[in-house]
Amino acid sequence: MATYASSYATDIQTLTALRFITGIGLGGAMPAAITLTAEVCPQGRRSSLVTLMFCGFTIGSAAAGLAASHVVAAFGWQGLLVLGGVLPLVITPALIWALPESARYLASRKSDPARIAAVLKQLVPSVDLTGATFVVPTRPPGSPVSRLFKDGLAAGTILIWITFFMSLLVFYLLSSWLPLLITSAGFSMANASLMGATLATGGTVGAVFIGRLMDRHEPHKVLALSYVVAGAFVVLLGNAVSVPWLLVLAIFGAGFGVAGAQVGVNALAAGYYPTASRATGVSWANAVGRTGSVLGSMIGGVLLSFGWSLSTVFVAAAIPAFIAAAAMLAKSARPAAMPLSTPAE
Repeated sequence: MATYASSYATDIQTLTALRFITGIGLGGAMPAAITLTAEVCPQGRRSSLVTLMFCGFTIGSAAAGLAASHVVAAFGWQGLLVLGGVLPLVITPALIWALPESARYLASRKSDPARIAAVLKQLVPSVDLTGATFVVPTRPPGSPVSRLFKDGLAAGTILIWITFFMSLLVFYLLSSWLPLLITSAGFSMANASLMGATLATGGTVGAVFIGRLMDRHEPHKVLALSYVVAGAFVVLLGNAVSVPWLLVLAIFGAGFGVAGAQVGVNALAAGYYPTASRATGVSWANAVGRTGSVLGSMIGGVLLSFGWSLSTVFVAAAIPAFIAAAAMLAKSARPAAMPLSTPAE
């Protein structure tokens, strides 16, 4: 609704306020979707299924990039906001009707056991739950955020936060300044939109591929390697503006590594925390990451004001990707507080 209302904004103050409200909604919806998906996934396929679900984000981002130049040309910037506001409203009734409620949430609210059993039967039809009763672990005392730093979770929490921060910093630096890099190389804005969509396309492919690798191999090392690959492609991106096919390859590779690994680290965070702290852990990791996304959007302009060339800014953008890789390697060296293969409680 806030996105749709943004199309009617008549001044920058109103538009800013409505976009802020939009961000609040998205900031709550994304961690909730990750937590719910992780809760119902079978243990051996959690990373694959969480990353597959989150591909909706990268596919939507790519579709928006492809549609932007056409919609804006035909209907102005307001048309893009109308489209972005109406589509979620259209699918909301379907989500209310078809999306199963969290069994853990229902049990915590002491809902009808038959309703809880019906949800679980959708996940495991062969299980006989006749006469079953459902309980959830007692919520530990204290602040939900403080529990992220107790029971051996503290070091892992900090390293996950570092990874989220650096990952979203580099992704939003790329997505914010990539159109300028492309147009400065002589391409039209329409071509810049199409080439920019390659970043999200690479992220979609990367998310599926990385998610499958995380289920089959040590997930921290898979993510670390993905960020190293991303950093290499970001360096290439800063030096490939004069060769169109190489520029497209670099954009795709950067999206594959950065956006793909970002989706994967969401699955990792969901699997790291116990049930009572899962939603809080994922939400706070995303909140820290969004701080990085804000800085990523701004830091390009700051570096340009220092006299850096745009190509040099993109080469420097590889540094956060390498820091994220180091954080994942550091976390892999520590004992896991809750293995990723542990089924959702």
